[in-house]
Amino acid sequence: MLSLVRTKPFQSGHGPLSPGSRAGLGAAVVLLALVSAVELADGRPANYIALMVAAPFLAAALASWRIVLGVGATATALGAGFALGERSVSLSTAIAVTCIALGAGIAAVTAGVRQRQAERIAELSRLAAVAQQAVLRPLGPQVGSLSVAARYISSTATAEIGGDLYEAIDTPYGVRMIIGDVRGKGLDAVRLASIVLGSYRHVAYERADLRAIVTDLDRAVARNVGDEDFVTAALVEERGGTLTIVNCGHPPPLLLRRGAVIPLEPPAPAPPLGFMPVVRPRVERLEPGDRLLLFTDGLGEARREGEFFPTADRAWRLLGHGTVADGLASLETALVEWVHGRLDDDIALVLMEYTGSREGVTAVVPSWEVGAAES
Repeated sequence: MLSLVRTKPFQSGHGPLSPGSRAGLGAAVVLLALVSAVELADGRPANYIALMVAAPFLAAALASWRIVLGVGATATALGAGFALGERSVSLSTAIAVTCIALGAGIAAVTAGVRQRQAERIAELSRLAAVAQQAVLRPLGPQVGSLSVAARYISSTATAEIGGDLYEAIDTPYGVRMIIGDVRGKGLDAVRLASIVLGSYRHVAYERADLRAIVTDLDRAVARNVGDEDFVTAALVEERGGTLTIVNCGHPPPLLLRRGAVIPLEPPAPAPPLGFMPVVRPRVERLEPGDRLLLFTDGLGEARREGEFFPTADRAWRLLGHGTVADGLASLETALVEWVHGRLDDDIALVLMEYTGSREGVTAVVPSWEVGAAES
């Protein structure tokens, strides 16, 4: 994937100026105007033209190299004009004009390097977005008898991406969802997330028991990670109004019901995928209107001045009204305001609402009892 990243050639610059170029050009013009005004007020000889060398460097902080070169040429011309206005050009004045010209060249090169780096970062960011979208398919708005919405909140605007994952599938065994978090960041984390999701999208249709899905996913993770790598995950199944959850070292989902927020802790803790988890399902009977929030640990770790975001306290007010997509938008807004726009980790969010059993669906036995019921 990294082979796709190429450094672009400089743009022709014939389009409208970017905000940064406008700001850099404006600051340089103001500086040149001030130095020129001081020189005119001071009279002969030219005492302040050396200050004009700062103009191209000021522009280089924000503007493109072409604009910096233009500013440098203008500064050199102004300096030369003031120097030629003297009765006889002194050595110090000649050196000042020469320094302006050299400074203009150095500033243009500096701006070119900065511009190339900015373009490369922008392309890496675009590549990261494409990679993330390839792993995380859009969810909803309806999956089986559930209204579903998902949201991915990145902790950074650069190309560093995380391995948070989610999926929701309508299978013969009911609607099945997974949310998970790969240890680490970058393309390795995305690669492992894609492996987990690829395996899940296959076995979710094949296995009647969620515990069998966990076993399959654990094997897939173990084959593709090092000794210290793992994936936390929570798997959820809705079958005829019965909710079954198995948890592999992941934050417990939150059930929102009639104003109450209930953490659905597992009956017994289990390690993440990659460490051979032995899970015990938790089973709940859903009521129409119930909502379930699945999230990765970036939400639990979001804090400001040492104080963590009060997810459980605010969950009903933020998520209990409007559509599920509206609820996630409200949660993201409140979260970003809480941390002042600075998140330490990426966050994946999935919010589902149970709208009632579909007609023709009679199976109410959770998947972990299917084998016993059939025998």
